[in-house]
Amino acid sequence: MMNQLNLENIVFLDIETVPEHPLYTDLSEEKKQLWEHKSQYQRKEEFTPEDFYEKAGIWAEFGKIICISVGYFKLQGVNRMFRVTSFHGDEKSLLQDFHNLLTSHFAESKYILCAHNGKEFDFPYIARRMLIHGIPLPNKLNLFGKKPWEVPHLDTMELWKFGDYKHFTSLKLLTNVLGIPSPKDDIDGSDVYRVFYIENDIDRIIDYCEKDVIAIAQIVLRLKGENLLEPEEIKQV
Repeated sequence: MMNQLNLENIVFLDIETVPEHPLYTDLSEEKKQLWEHKSQYQRKEEFTPEDFYEKAGIWAEFGKIICISVGYFKLQGVNRMFRVTSFHGDEKSLLQDFHNLLTSHFAESKYILCAHNGKEFDFPYIARRMLIHGIPLPNKLNLFGKKPWEVPHLDTMELWKFGDYKHFTSLKLLTNVLGIPSPKDDIDGSDVYRVFYIENDIDRIIDYCEKDVIAIAQIVLRLKGENLLEPEEIKQV
């Protein structure tokens, strides 16, 4: 099946998320109670809801997207070019821009979305935040009524499971075992809150997000038995 995948039909993506508000104290009393209830099974006993709030970006009901990076291949004979671009800034605006991309350039049924753990995180997170902001779901994210084989999603973590559904492999681990340059050479997901809210360095987060997208594309190439991308084949637009 991997050999039949047309690289030009894959839209690679990754998102970075943070808590919707910088501080737990910024929440309304009702939202604090809801957060306490939502997080109670993940928090260890020594963590209060306020202590745990830095993790709120994991949940779409309490977090927000600060960056969506997208990558896609352009092939001309034996020549390859992998283009990477990012949407960032106000969440509603970046989601609308991403919506426009999917409904204009990648609307045809031949295009599929690809992310690492995308089926459990990236795709539903984007869909939920779009609905929260009143943005209609593009067809690529609207799964209502679709049969499993009609869902236009590819997940590199799922591909690596080979049917072993209890198996979890992080992007960092998978790139390591496949001999792919690590996208986590500067920061990782645990640093995003600090870099965004304390250091106010969105450019660093964009760079990190784009590295993840490139790494996901490299994984697909390895699974297809093709050569990895060289630096000169990657273009940021």
